[in-house]
Amino acid sequence: MTIFTKRYYVFLPGLGLFLALSVLLSIMIGPVFVSPVSIIRLWLEWISFGLIPSGVSDMQRTIVFDIRMPRVVLAALVGGGLAVSGAAMQGLFRNPMAEPYVLGMSAGAAAGASFAIVLGAGAIFGIFAVPALAFIGAVVTIFFVYSISRTDGRVPTETLLLSGIAAGFFLQAIVSFLKLIASMETLREVVLWLMGSFSGATWGSAGLASGPVVLGTLILIWLSYELNALQFGDETAMHLGMEVETVKRIILIAVALITAVSVSVSGIIGFVGLVIPHIARLSAGADHRIQLPVAAFSGGIFLVIADTLARTINRPMEIPIGIITASVGAPYFIYLLRRRKKAISWW
Repeated sequence: MTIFTKRYYVFLPGLGLFLALSVLLSIMIGPVFVSPVSIIRLWLEWISFGLIPSGVSDMQRTIVFDIRMPRVVLAALVGGGLAVSGAAMQGLFRNPMAEPYVLGMSAGAAAGASFAIVLGAGAIFGIFAVPALAFIGAVVTIFFVYSISRTDGRVPTETLLLSGIAAGFFLQAIVSFLKLIASMETLREVVLWLMGSFSGATWGSAGLASGPVVLGTLILIWLSYELNALQFGDETAMHLGMEVETVKRIILIAVALITAVSVSVSGIIGFVGLVIPHIARLSAGADHRIQLPVAAFSGGIFLVIADTLARTINRPMEIPIGIITASVGAPYFIYLLRRRKKAISWW
């Protein structure tokens, strides 16, 4: 309990402050620089319901509240959600390579979004056509994978992972076919979506993601004790009085909810759910009561910074954020594998 309390009070406040500074820095940077003093004044005006006037110009107000803040908030939500989902999956399967995408959810979302783009669903159903079909694709995929993995009322981990990989390959084949028959303009749109981006972020999309992501994250943190018990194997967890299969279902549903909503509003963003949980584990330990909140904060920080780089380092052209996360995540993951082999094998 002493170690838990010490780590909890050391890591979380520091990460919360770091996240706030990352958000402030991201809002400041852009084609039009906005000073931190102006941003803080605008926040104070908003918190006080206008009782404390900011004195900031309407142009800067529009830049901060209507353009940059929705994007930053969405990036923090998606980053935190994907990271905590990855940490929960690695704990559930006792596998450091596990993440939500392994179960085919990203491939399902990609197939749904590709259908929407190639078939021109946006012209009929509006801007929410792509996110809606991406969400449906991800949810249908995870429930399909889960249903075909059931054996006598149980879901063996190996079968679930293999089913997810098989479903992912099949769905990637569908996406490849859709790209093959798409026009050049439509193909470019599909490819850009698959690379991930927050360029279309609005308060509507941030609000759409906030409820499911926060709810799923709270559920996973609530089940952190059960995740700790599962590290010793299903049989040991059962002897401790845990309903193992029920816990697995709840964890998978929470992860599916977070991942499906995140992918639907941002596209495919890799390595967040794979690398960030390792960083959280190495810094905060294997106790999921600490590790999951640390992963959530760290994922939000990572994606806010990555999105800031994506929209600024090649101005006026924006780089898909998936390129940034892969460029940072892949080398760092290789470094982790070489430097901390024993730490990664933490079971």
